[in-house]
Amino acid sequence: MPRNVLDVDDLTSEELTTVLDRAAAIKAGEEAGTPLEDETLAMIFEKPSTRTRVSFETGMTQLGGHAIFLGPDDIHLGDGEPIKDTARAVSRYTDAIMARLFDHADAEDLAEYATVPVINGLTDDAHPCQTLADLLTIREHFGGFDEVRVAWVGDGNNVAQSLVLGAAMVGLDLTVATPEGYGIDDDVVERAGELGTAPDTTTDPETAVADADVVYTDVFVSMGQEDEREEKLDAFEGFQVTADLLGDRTLMHCLPAHRGEEVTDEVVESDNAIVWDQAENRLHAQNGLLVWLAERA
Repeated sequence: MPRNVLDVDDLTSEELTTVLDRAAAIKAGEEAGTPLEDETLAMIFEKPSTRTRVSFETGMTQLGGHAIFLGPDDIHLGDGEPIKDTARAVSRYTDAIMARLFDHADAEDLAEYATVPVINGLTDDAHPCQTLADLLTIREHFGGFDEVRVAWVGDGNNVAQSLVLGAAMVGLDLTVATPEGYGIDDDVVERAGELGTAPDTTTDPETAVADADVVYTDVFVSMGQEDEREEKLDAFEGFQVTADLLGDRTLMHCLPAHRGEEVTDEVVESDNAIVWDQAENRLHAQNGLLVWLAERA
């Protein structure tokens, strides 16, 4: 059976460390050659993308392989053809599938019927590839995870939920600040507790960042939530990461940033921001994952 990565805890803690080590080695140029020569990655997109598409496509080229972009107008994913049929057909042509979808259940269907590894490039529930990049970035900047304190300020969305799991797996101290009603799903908190330590939670951003080394935020209104925009912006009043809230701490953001909403332009452009390192590390982290999965195919 192929190994699938629909969320970061589809890896064990040891495997997660191995993938991060592999990503760092590839980034440093310590692994020569083209390990994915003649291999093809199918990239299925229901949602628009900058970083996910460019990083996966570039990564496959760097590793000697090829990537095929399959947008909503290119294939019949769930519209004219059941997802299980798409999974079985695409598996006959390619060596792996990366899917960026709305409904997490659709990613699960792809994985159930595909005969090649399926990687979640983002769903409404999870974003494991972002967490791999985030952990790689924190490890680079702080020399590891021991005694590093991270505060998430904003929505308990897909990025936050995968980060909660990844933090538990590597022993990263995490506090999550969200407005009432916008927190991390209970099952994700429970999974984090089983993996290591569940995050501390609060509804007060000041409390969350008090002892933090890193402040991490993301958009308040995710793709597909546009009809909730006004309601969410009202609910997230006071959660914007400003220069005063950030202080001398490090800023992380998975991008794209809605400057003036969850974060100010000033802090994104400040020397405290490592958001571009995060963005670059999407490439390297995914390269590490792709090579690791290929070796287990």
